[in-house]
Amino acid sequence: MRFRRLGSSDLQVSEISLGSWLTYGVGVENDAARACLDKAFELGMNLIDTSNVYGRGAAEEFLGDALKDRPRDSYVLATKLFFPMDDTGENQGLSRQQVFKQIDDSLRRLRTDFVDLYQCHRYDQGTPLEETMDALSEIVRQGKVRYLGFSEWSPDQIRASLELSPPNEKFVSSQPEYSILWRVIEREVIALCAANGISQIVWSPLAQGVLTGKYKPGEPPPADTRMGNEMGWAMDRYRDDDVLEAAQRLVPIAKGLGISMAQLALAWVLREPNIASAIIGASRPEQVEDNAAASGIELDASILAAIDEAVADVVQVEPAAH
Repeated sequence: MRFRRLGSSDLQVSEISLGSWLTYGVGVENDAARACLDKAFELGMNLIDTSNVYGRGAAEEFLGDALKDRPRDSYVLATKLFFPMDDTGENQGLSRQQVFKQIDDSLRRLRTDFVDLYQCHRYDQGTPLEETMDALSEIVRQGKVRYLGFSEWSPDQIRASLELSPPNEKFVSSQPEYSILWRVIEREVIALCAANGISQIVWSPLAQGVLTGKYKPGEPPPADTRMGNEMGWAMDRYRDDDVLEAAQRLVPIAKGLGISMAQLALAWVLREPNIASAIIGASRPEQVEDNAAASGIELDASILAAIDEAVADVVQVEPAAH
C-alpha cells in the first residue's frame, strides 16, 4: 500500500481507504464488516471514513466498538456532520450549536478523544460561513479535531472559506464524487484545491459498483448486489443501459492489463496527484483485497486514452447537485 500526504496536514493516508456509507452499521452484518476492517488493516489501509448520518450514528458506533482495541495512532479517523440526525429538523446543519453538539456525539460513539479529520458533509446555506468557520476553529483548538475538510463544496464556497480561515485551521481535504464516469471536479475544484494545500479524498470511485463490470445492460442486477437490493436508490444515475454498456467497454482494457475492473477504475482515479485517497465500500474481505491491489498501478497514456474513448458518450463533466 502506498501513502500520500493529505493536503497541508502532517497526515499520511493510504491511497485506498475504507468507507462506511450504506455498509457498516447499516446494510452489512457486523461480523462481515469486522472482517472487512481487519483485512483493510492487514493490507496497509489506515484511513477510515464515516459520518454521523450513516445509519444516524450506527456506523460510528460500529467503528467505535471495532476500533477500540487498536492503537489510536495506527489509523486516521475521519467523520462528518451536516445532514439531519433525526426527524425534528433541528439536529442538522453547520451552526455553532450543531458543530459543538455533533462533534461531541461523534466522539462518544467513536469512543475516542479526537478525530483526525472532521468534514462538513455539505455547505450550509442557512448558516453564515463565518459562524461555521469560527466553530470549527474552536474545536480544533480544543483538541477534539486535528484537521478540517469539506465534501461537495463549490469553487466559490471553497474560496470563501479560504478567506475566513486562520492560517493553521484551514481545510486540508475535499471529499467529492470522482470516477471514470463522473469528472466534475476536473473543471475547477482540483486546481483550486491543489493551489491551496487541499487534497481530494474521493467517494464513489467505482461509480457505486458499476465500474466493477458486474452490472450488465439489459439484465436485472444480481440480487446480492447494491443495485439489486433496497440500497439501490443511490445508483439511479448509473442504471441506464448506455452507462452500463460504456462500463462493459472497459472490460477488455482491464483484461489486457491483467487487472480487475475495480483496479483499473481505482488506478485511474489515483493517476491524479491531488487525489490523496479513494474511498471504497466493501461487504466482503475479498473486495477489500482486490481494491487494495490498485495502489501502485500506473496507467500509461495509451490506456488513459482508451478509457476516455470507451466512456466518452456518458461521462459527466458539468457540475450537478448532490
